[in-house]
Amino acid sequence: MPLDDAFCSSAYDFGAASAQSSSSSKRRCGAVYSDRHVPSRAGSNLATGLGLLEGGLGGDAPGGSQENVPANENGGLSLHHQLIRNEVLGLSGALPTSDVFQASDNRERTSTNLFRFTPDHRVALHDPFSLAPVPFHSGELINTPRKVPRKISKVPFKVLDAPQLQDDFYLNLVDWSSTNTLCVGLCNCVYLWNACTSRVTKLCDLSGDDVVTSVNWTQRGAHLAVGTNKGEVEIWDASQCRKLRTMMGHRGRVGTMAWNGPVLSTGSRDHHILHRDVRQEQHYFAKLPGHRQEVCGLKWSYDEQQLASGGNDNKLCVWDIRSLQAGLKFHEHQAAVKAISWSPHQRGLLASGGGTADRCIRFWNTVNDTPSHFVDTGSQVCNLIWSRNVNEIVSTHGYSLNQIVVWKYPSMTEVITLTGHTYRVLYLAISPDGQTIVTGAGDETLRFWNVFPSTKSSSCSLLNSSSLPFGRTIR
Repeated sequence: MPLDDAFCSSAYDFGAASAQSSSSSKRRCGAVYSDRHVPSRAGSNLATGLGLLEGGLGGDAPGGSQENVPANENGGLSLHHQLIRNEVLGLSGALPTSDVFQASDNRERTSTNLFRFTPDHRVALHDPFSLAPVPFHSGELINTPRKVPRKISKVPFKVLDAPQLQDDFYLNLVDWSSTNTLCVGLCNCVYLWNACTSRVTKLCDLSGDDVVTSVNWTQRGAHLAVGTNKGEVEIWDASQCRKLRTMMGHRGRVGTMAWNGPVLSTGSRDHHILHRDVRQEQHYFAKLPGHRQEVCGLKWSYDEQQLASGGNDNKLCVWDIRSLQAGLKFHEHQAAVKAISWSPHQRGLLASGGGTADRCIRFWNTVNDTPSHFVDTGSQVCNLIWSRNVNEIVSTHGYSLNQIVVWKYPSMTEVITLTGHTYRVLYLAISPDGQTIVTGAGDETLRFWNVFPSTKSSSCSLLNSSSLPFGRTIR
């Protein structure tokens, strides 16, 4: 057999079927062959191949891993990936619709009139005089408006001096009202600072050797509760600077308080929690014996049905409003639990932070009574506040980092870390518009930080950094 016939009979054609007769194979042997074979891709379907490739990389194909897909935060194709599809493979896909790219819908609606001329949007005309590195249809991807990334300043826009602000982990001496008035307890006095006018007012001065151990505003911001070292609770009318009444019941200092409508819950060093109705003559109507050491944290849920309490006995308790017994008890913390915050975005989601020996922020689902997850912060957790504007949470820390950290939930990735205090950041409050936080420490300063974005309904912040004097004293 001639050499050409032997080679042609054994050659494999990539563009034809495998089962062919020898006669048809000989008819194709009239072509001139070179020293290499380049297969034909004319019959290949690149769109199907790319889809299989994406599925194998972790798309919707079974067994794929989502971590390897070049995607943005919401799972859409990234800009780089989309450009490769358009330029290399010639596949035009939809624009990403995530929060990173917000393309405006400028396409005309398809008309049902057959006699009306409508340009074909699938045909993109490339300007030969354009200096753009990509053609016209791919340029639309680059020119789509992007969401501006949030910028958080690492420097406080305002600092107030707070002389004799106590460096005590178990006290709660700073609170911000819904009427935009900041309350600070300094030794045996309580001062009010109006965030709109920067006016400072002295509310009260405790007589004798008594000192202020906690302050807390009502939801409407008209009345203020002041806890003292002697175990008394004073109710004040902030607008008239007048004391309305004094309530007894505790045998130790009142370190934490929380309002629920007309009901005020107070926690003390005597290990008890008292429910007080300020409309009634009696000093309290219920006593909750759940902790074995000082109660240092109290927070009512946003639906006002559950009360969370933390104590120096490393215990976190959740109380139902209709019961005098703790419905839930969590013992996972290894240190005192002062930092407590309920999520405004998810019902029954509770966050708590432990002291120096624990250093963890833990999340709990009080609906199904199970712990969710936790993160080790590396330092003492002093306070927690959840943002109402975005699903993020702020934590302040003591030993040994003395910092403020903003976390993104539920991934618990750090958004930003703020430093500036030289002592433990023991006090934390948030402005009524949800954009500004104030932190206090044993270095006797109050620092204001613009951390969270505004809501879509609010046009401006209640606390404008450009209109506030810098570095004044709180008294």
